[in-house]
Amino acid sequence: MMRYLRRNLALYPYHLADYICRVLRISPFRYYCDILFETMKNEQPYDSIPNFTAADALRLTGIGRNEFIDIMNKCRSKKLMWKLNKSIAKDLLPTQPVDFPVEPWWGVCLVNFTLEEFKKLSEEETATIDKICKEEANSYILFDMKIIDDLYKRGLVYFDVPVYTDDRFKVSRLEGFVSNKDQSYEDPIEELLYAVFVVSSANATVAELAATLQADLYQLQAAASFACRLGWAVKLVDGDSVFKDEGLKSHAVTLYEAGKLGDSCIAELCSDLASLEGKKFEGVLEEFANHAFSLRWSLECLKSGGVSTDDSTDKDGETKTPTNLLHENVTAYLANANIEDRAEDGLGKVPQHNCSTGVLDNKDENISSVSMGLPERGENMVRIEAQNDSTGTNVLMIKRKYTVDVLRCESLASLAPATLERLFLRDYDIIVSMVPLPSSSVLPGPSGTIHFGPPSYSAMTPWMKLVLYTAGHSGPLSAVFLKGQRFRLLPEPLAGCEKALLWSWDGSMVGGLGGKFEGNLVKGNLLLHCLNSMLKQSAVLVQPLRIDDLNASGSLVTVDIPLPLKNDDHSIASVVAQANLPKEQVFNLTSVLKDLSSKFQLTTLGYLRLLRLNNLVESDKFHPENASYQWVPLSLEFGIPLFNPNLCERICERVVASRILQKDDLTEHYDVMQNVRRRLRELCSEYQATGPVAKLYNKRGSSRDLPRTLINSISSRWDPANDPSAPTNTRTPSEHERLKLAVRQRCGTEVVGFDGRTVRSYSLSPEQEEATTKHISDEQSSTHEGKPDQEDAHSKDVTLPGLNLIFDGVELHPFDIGACLQARQPLWLIAEASTVSSTLI
Repeated sequence: MMRYLRRNLALYPYHLADYICRVLRISPFRYYCDILFETMKNEQPYDSIPNFTAADALRLTGIGRNEFIDIMNKCRSKKLMWKLNKSIAKDLLPTQPVDFPVEPWWGVCLVNFTLEEFKKLSEEETATIDKICKEEANSYILFDMKIIDDLYKRGLVYFDVPVYTDDRFKVSRLEGFVSNKDQSYEDPIEELLYAVFVVSSANATVAELAATLQADLYQLQAAASFACRLGWAVKLVDGDSVFKDEGLKSHAVTLYEAGKLGDSCIAELCSDLASLEGKKFEGVLEEFANHAFSLRWSLECLKSGGVSTDDSTDKDGETKTPTNLLHENVTAYLANANIEDRAEDGLGKVPQHNCSTGVLDNKDENISSVSMGLPERGENMVRIEAQNDSTGTNVLMIKRKYTVDVLRCESLASLAPATLERLFLRDYDIIVSMVPLPSSSVLPGPSGTIHFGPPSYSAMTPWMKLVLYTAGHSGPLSAVFLKGQRFRLLPEPLAGCEKALLWSWDGSMVGGLGGKFEGNLVKGNLLLHCLNSMLKQSAVLVQPLRIDDLNASGSLVTVDIPLPLKNDDHSIASVVAQANLPKEQVFNLTSVLKDLSSKFQLTTLGYLRLLRLNNLVESDKFHPENASYQWVPLSLEFGIPLFNPNLCERICERVVASRILQKDDLTEHYDVMQNVRRRLRELCSEYQATGPVAKLYNKRGSSRDLPRTLINSISSRWDPANDPSAPTNTRTPSEHERLKLAVRQRCGTEVVGFDGRTVRSYSLSPEQEEATTKHISDEQSSTHEGKPDQEDAHSKDVTLPGLNLIFDGVELHPFDIGACLQARQPLWLIAEASTVSSTLI
């Protein structure tokens, strides 16, 4: 077995040390020296040694990457002698283990002595060995440490690191970690250790960790013992030590390799990030600095419980931990927070209603009501008595503080979905997404922990924009095109536009321009080429813009509204004031926000981006400057953004003003997220390739074969011709013509079509409309009756649209553009090919 382990450069089997060390007399130091020698003899690179083996060898022998290379250079310098006698490398290896820290609770064990070794012992060493044999307790702290160290270096004793099922550990640092990429053998304990780094908690025992990971308890104990040997985990002998750790400087290495930063490191991390302020950065470093400043704002906001510094307290206590998920390249994070309720002793009792638990109530399978309750004991709350001026009575105010963990998204993605759910439910009550999230990020399930972030994977695609537009009956003109199509000419909504915004379902960009939250802004004369290129990879949403919709430099005019939208008193005046817009641009901003919040509740963390468009209605003759432009919603993002420090700071101010993290009951937020998830699911199921509307329009044959009646001939915003029957692109439209689309006659099931000359809208026959409506209602009712959602089952597959769509500024309709497609491919063929390709991927 030992030969096999040496050959594969495996970890020393510490769990078998009672036999291997005591009987075989193969110490860890000797074992790793043999491994290093075999690697050098075979002239293998240092990267071939597995990570944990290299780290343990460095701890005992002091030979790391640089020392290894130095020894190999010395051997190769001997040229012919090295080729004939490889054993010269062994002479350059150390003869005794280097000094390394030993914890007081480690056990000291004896090996089987030979008679010669026993005769060479001094009186002090003999007394120490006699004490080890007689005493039941053999902790390192009970003996003379210098004598034990001398005996260890001579191979007469070895250390045992006992781990019991009720022990608690804290992963605090990864100093001495070795990252080798070229590994032919991966020790089974290595994968388990990476999982332990992520799910470990100072409040969870080893047995609870094993239950969370569904791992063998004995194997997990061996993994925890090994982490303690290397100093990467600290055994919590005293519960108070959880709050006394001073933090460490190696935040980045620890987060990258262990996937987690504990709450004890957050204060020092914020201090380190604060040291960057005032310095000038350029290029990539400037982007990194922006993320650092935003991260500091968000962490401090979460730790304070979302209250101002004047109201916060500095009481210490113990609770579960909230969390922050951080992307490895500082571009995406996920923050999970759990409320810590603290109080001074002897302040009396609190009402017992809604005070049964400090975690989410998961006894009800339907989760009809979710709340973050307070502990039954009153000593873990901060009670502040404020004088009520109107009544002259004292008002009881309870303030919550937070502890924060930072978790790396990629580390969470390596865990099984069931393990991840158990981790969230065990340790955290609130999860806050830090955006932009990486594509490999994981989201909590709909019935799990409270999540201030994207409710589903579809919320991170253009589906969310369509849900926002249709719910508020407001938004920019938008066209959705199927994946796999190729245009020979642009349909009228896009033809003649000055510029256009492109958003793809897979997040792809045009020529490296734009981004996930900015979109791809391309010139109108390049739109056909860019659109055809993007449609090869994914479905695309296009938003054409006229020259009047852009500013003098040809850029978009947008404003980001931080969320939550309403203050604690349900007012939104401060949000409008934070926009810092000129007076002429503030007009209708308040009314738009009020109207949108009434139709689409905005009681979560994130931001709403509004787009300024040239107003379609005629100017007010009394205040013409106020009616020049209108604001429409462009996008809605959930979570705290890190790419814009100013926006992040404003969101943190909104958290304080709304007191959303201080509320006893988060049912309102839970209901809002459930409503968003339901809207997304209904829209996707209605317009996906297998949905009722797509099946109707993509059936074999042609959508033109459907019985329908012409109800409008539209030029309006789309057609640059005054005469609807005239060819396109002949002259500039008037504002009156652009109103035709908004005021046209509408019907329940409407089709918008472009025949190459004119945009027209049609209504289906009553039979077809009734069949479609019935099919959609059946789909939605089956969803409400508990039909499992594909995304709720941890699926990251994003549903693609199954037909071309057009949002006319008020409603979403199917869009017939068969006349614009190259080779006039049948729509049903494109839809079937798109569906098959998505399933294969």
